[in-house]
Amino acid sequence: MSEDEPRDEWFETVAGKGSERLRLHARHWGSQGSPTLVLLHGAGSNAHWWDHVAPHLARNHHVVALDFRGHGDSDYPETLIKGAFSNDLEALLEHLATPDAILMGHSLGAHVALWHAANREGTPAMVLIDLARGASPSRQRATKLALTLRRTYKSAQQAVLRFRFLPGAARAEESLRASIAGHSVRQEPDGRYGFKFDPRWFGVPSRERPDLSRVGCPTLLLRGAESNLLTEKGAQEVARAIPHCRLVTIPHAGHHVHIDQPDAVMNEVSGFLTERR
Repeated sequence: MSEDEPRDEWFETVAGKGSERLRLHARHWGSQGSPTLVLLHGAGSNAHWWDHVAPHLARNHHVVALDFRGHGDSDYPETLIKGAFSNDLEALLEHLATPDAILMGHSLGAHVALWHAANREGTPAMVLIDLARGASPSRQRATKLALTLRRTYKSAQQAVLRFRFLPGAARAEESLRASIAGHSVRQEPDGRYGFKFDPRWFGVPSRERPDLSRVGCPTLLLRGAESNLLTEKGAQEVARAIPHCRLVTIPHAGHHVHIDQPDAVMNEVSGFLTERR
């Protein structure tokens, strides 16, 4: 298979404190001899949300997009574990034998990347896309409630047609929405079709909030100008707390910045990563 084409793999890790095994899914682009760039998706999404930007990033990097447990094509364990998504990132880095991977995360994935960079050595650079900070409690509750509503449909085609980004991505191209939707549908045990995530995981606490002053790597923080989950004040607070952080606000974008304005995001990320080479 050409290095220009995505490659899917599954690897095993321990699900929790016991001996239960867990299979995690990852997608690869680019040459394994290039610096590794790990992509971490948001809550309710999956590795395919990066399909439209990963080939661009793979020109100079070995790009690996992870499906967290309970999402995408990874396993859906019954036992809920605090900090499980951080466990998944650490399992991936161990599997890749690459503790010094660049991290790029959106929303939930950005929080996982941020915790890792503040508490583990080796991260050379990091990109954070619209992590939640500063939103009102009512806004946070409304977003979580929308994601936890478990709707199913009679057919896969109907599920794809009904798929919507949450929060909304008003400027997303329809072709991109349809492509992501097509990779986000699965058949449920009752024969109906739902989406590839387990809403039970949305209420599971992460590890403790990291000390941002301990993040030693250069960091790019991207905020959607119209985001209601990362406020302007919240973004400025995060940028001030991280010692080497550049804050960039992307116009005409909401919370899903890389979906609303992928070209603008790639322009900023490419420039940032070029400076690191």
